[in-house]
Amino acid sequence: MDPTLLASLILVLGWLLPLAHVALSPRGGPWTPSPGSGCPLGPRVGWLVLVLLLGPLGWLMFAARKAG
Repeated sequence: MDPTLLASLILVLGWLLPLAHVALSPRGGPWTPSPGSGCPLGPRVGWLVLVLLLGPLGWLMFAARKAG
């Protein structure tokens, strides 16, 4: 398999699709933080950061949390 194609598949399947799923999921939470929260980021932004940093592992964490 061509290394460029393999790298592209890893990028798309490992990071871009999970990021799109978290960004578009109706169960992802609000984009803005709740009133009175000390954190400037909303829950969905936090999940996006986790998926961006951890890739498929972050996506599995999101899926496990939102499934139940």
